[in-house]
Amino acid sequence: MNVLRIGLVSVSDRASSGIYQDKGIPELKAWLSAALKSPFEVETRLVPDEQPMIEQTLCELVDERGCHLVLTTGGTGPARRDVTPDATLAVADREMPGFGEQMRQIGLRFVPTAILSRQVGVLRKQALILNLPGQPKSIKETLEGLKDDKGTVLVAGIFASIPYCIQLLEGPYIETHEDIVVAFRPKNAVREIKN
Repeated sequence: MNVLRIGLVSVSDRASSGIYQDKGIPELKAWLSAALKSPFEVETRLVPDEQPMIEQTLCELVDERGCHLVLTTGGTGPARRDVTPDATLAVADREMPGFGEQMRQIGLRFVPTAILSRQVGVLRKQALILNLPGQPKSIKETLEGLKDDKGTVLVAGIFASIPYCIQLLEGPYIETHEDIVVAFRPKNAVREIKN
């Protein structure tokens, strides 16, 4: 069985040098553990805001570690040291602009400065690489989307589209806990999973 491999990369000068504790990777791990029904393995990396190091890390996770999905957190703003999107685009085979557009739409529901985010989604070989925000609350909102008090989805989170994308890239079939996020795929792409 093909197990889903996920790379988690936190990009931060201060966290990578031990000035403060990284909060991005723990939030991503917790969210994925709650949201995914399918088994998965995680590779984590903590790197400074240095474009060559980010590029090298993304290439290693996809090319050597065989990750199907790589999620980065941090370094997506307009500041000079924010180079995560630049590094991501530099190692990309193709861009997936819908992911960045949707992440900004979710963020704009909370703060007008979400428009300053340069988050991107790309494909490298058979892997999807996505730049997520740096704040734990924003990470959860971006992945899960926005729901009203009754649990009705108001704005779809980006994770709703990730399982089908991985499937189209010939990766493992991913099932989610639907109370957290419903994986959307066309009817002809739905598989019955035998227990």
